[in-house]
Amino acid sequence: MIAPQDDEETPLLQRPEQRTTKTPLPWDRFWIILLLEMPSFLSSQTLAPFIPQLIRDIGVTHGDESQTGYYVGILQSSYYAAHMLTIFHWSRLSDHIGRKPVMLTALLAIIVSMFSFGLSKTFLGLLVSRVFCGAFDSSDGVLETLVMDTTDVTNMPEAYGYIPIPWMIGNTVGPLIGGSLSRPADRFPDIFGRSELLKTYPYLLPCSISAFFISIAWLITYFRLKESVSTRTPLWELIKGRFFGQSYQKLPQPSSNVDPGEAQSKPLPLHALLTSKVLRVTTSYATTNLLYIAFTSVLPVFYATPIELGGLSLDPPRIGALLAAQGVTHGIFQLLFNARLHDRFGAGAIHITGVSSGIPIVILFPVINALARAYGVGMGVWLCVAVQLALTTSLVMCYPCMSLFVRAAAPNRASFGATNGIALAAVTVASIIAPASAASVFSYSLQEGHDAWSIYYFLMTITFLAVGTALLLPRDPSVWEDSQ
Repeated sequence: MIAPQDDEETPLLQRPEQRTTKTPLPWDRFWIILLLEMPSFLSSQTLAPFIPQLIRDIGVTHGDESQTGYYVGILQSSYYAAHMLTIFHWSRLSDHIGRKPVMLTALLAIIVSMFSFGLSKTFLGLLVSRVFCGAFDSSDGVLETLVMDTTDVTNMPEAYGYIPIPWMIGNTVGPLIGGSLSRPADRFPDIFGRSELLKTYPYLLPCSISAFFISIAWLITYFRLKESVSTRTPLWELIKGRFFGQSYQKLPQPSSNVDPGEAQSKPLPLHALLTSKVLRVTTSYATTNLLYIAFTSVLPVFYATPIELGGLSLDPPRIGALLAAQGVTHGIFQLLFNARLHDRFGAGAIHITGVSSGIPIVILFPVINALARAYGVGMGVWLCVAVQLALTTSLVMCYPCMSLFVRAAAPNRASFGATNGIALAAVTVASIIAPASAASVFSYSLQEGHDAWSIYYFLMTITFLAVGTALLLPRDPSVWEDSQ
């Protein structure tokens, strides 16, 4: 048998030896994790189809269509700005008090923010809703850590093959809810025409429906989710240790899925987590997210922008249908092929292929608009739109790869949450920069006298940056796990 290699720079064409025996997935816990993957996607995708129209309705742009993307970008960035300031602390807190209480807090924050968003009549109200959600919604970090707690290196790729199912549901149902049920009194006067509440708050219905489904997820979490942290510290003990300088003893709580040797390890301080592996993964994760968020921020604005200004002139229901179809495609492809592709090529190769797909994705934006200007929104335009959305499947597959690398880079099991928090904090910084900068550059490119191709130069630059940082990683995360 060939000994495992310790070299972090394993060539991409050399496949590291894999463990042959896979651990079965613990479905008694894993099905709840799958359910909890849905709320964040459901809530954000419910808002996506109607946010451009909502910005116009509240009058903050004063009729200037070119400013719509700018305010959409501010709303999206406000969520990530608050998220950046808190995600590491929530993730690290989950290492101490457990994943379950942090997850319950995150779900409650999403519910409250959805109702608040639907009831807001000013841009400030919308902004406060998104900031509140970003500050308290740590579900992305906690769920990634829960997957790490529940799986091992042999079955984690299989687990990420199932995770696209709730992503697909959230990314499909969310746009349909937001696109079909916004302004219900206008669109369905026979059913909602007499409701003064829905006339006053035309976007409350889709927000309320999403909040209702997320409330069900909260109840299931409260009653059924089992804690995965083996040793937990009461929150009051942490507060006393932080503010009064008192020491605390960790209270052992047995967990069936934690190895006894790992259970003795403790969460490491921040300086011990900033290893070369963690920093390289964090850099690649952040630039990948920068590319994906920039693209997803521009996409609905591009669809909603008039053709003569460089867009496609689509209405919210059609935008919602396209985004829903995109979600279905992503989910089905990952479900069927994620584990197989990982076993065949390795996470590193999949990741590089994914970020490289950004090149044709960006090129198709001006091609779509040029076809729409010349021939109208016909078969050629829809074919290019379909190809562009299909290519994003490869880009989305980078995220499971990044989770595998984060797990492999963590110094010990007890620091999964904090290590993931570091990576997600950098990812969130990228998520702040991406929507605001991409939407602003898009709006700038629409203004008279400015280069209409500025947004495409911007997106292509981000693509090459993501490809460059992807080359910092080995072909497979098992190289790092074997060297530890």
